[in-house]
Amino acid sequence: MEFRHLGRSGLMVSEISYGNWLTHGSQVEEDAAKQCVAAALDEGITTFDTADVYAGTKAEEVLGRALKGVRRESLEIFTKVYWPTGPGRNDRGLSRKHITESINASLRRLQTDYVDLYQAHRFDSETPLEETLKTFDDLVRQGKVLYVGVSEWNADQISRALKIADEMGFDRLVSNQPQYSMLWRVIESEVVPLCEQEGVGQIVWSPIAQGVLTGKYLPGQQPPEGSRATDKSGSAMISRFMNDEVLNRVQELKPIAADLGLSMAQLAVAWVLQNPNVSSAIVGATRPEQVRDNVKAAGVTLEADVLKRIDDVLGSTVERDPAKTQSPPKRP
Repeated sequence: MEFRHLGRSGLMVSEISYGNWLTHGSQVEEDAAKQCVAAALDEGITTFDTADVYAGTKAEEVLGRALKGVRRESLEIFTKVYWPTGPGRNDRGLSRKHITESINASLRRLQTDYVDLYQAHRFDSETPLEETLKTFDDLVRQGKVLYVGVSEWNADQISRALKIADEMGFDRLVSNQPQYSMLWRVIESEVVPLCEQEGVGQIVWSPIAQGVLTGKYLPGQQPPEGSRATDKSGSAMISRFMNDEVLNRVQELKPIAADLGLSMAQLAVAWVLQNPNVSSAIVGATRPEQVRDNVKAAGVTLEADVLKRIDDVLGSTVERDPAKTQSPPKRP
């Protein structure tokens, strides 16, 4: 395993991090989830990402149990706050009340005294940004959180947060967690340049485009039974890639991976790691073998001619529009 700094901070994270968005507490039974976490640890992964909302809070519980007994100082545990975790009007968003209650609940579920990184899962347009950042800063001072970051914020939102933190003397954001893959490159035009300048690192999710970049989905054919595309909790995200134009182009990547001695998944993960602003690529798994395959992307260098071949193959199927980001719904 190779390691990188998280943005311009002193925190080192594994190039490959393990995430349990859809795979703990929903798609994967707990014994299988624990096997995947054990495989991640065996392969040198030290960075684990989750969120309070995943699987209705069950994902944090499963991860906490899976990591129990592992030396806490050897791990970097990340979680997030924003999405609803209860029926009340204050059980969501980035208010002082919800953040404070959510971090305490996350720590209980994760069975830890602190998290290494606490992330605002989306931008909250209904809470003053100063309130959110002051609450995050308070959590850092209390020792419950070591670093703070965001997820799926656009360049303007990140810039505003950094400006307020500098003016008010709050702890600065060190990371952003966006979707990023060969097929989804919307962060490259605005978010990455800003973050490179400001020392904010990317912890990217879905580097394999929800499994599409493994090549297992074939044009003109039904998705394999039990795959992400057939699971009701994952199919909505993958649907944007499930058309014959994209799937045909992905099949054309197979000779490139073969020439390099890489699996398709390894090629996809290695590709995102070529971006120097990427601190870590999050991978999920339903089986330990998938973890062991993905980690082989760490330390791989893709030469300029390989990157050009990939661009030539994918062509117009690549999404680059920064407006194509997820906007959270208004509160009921």
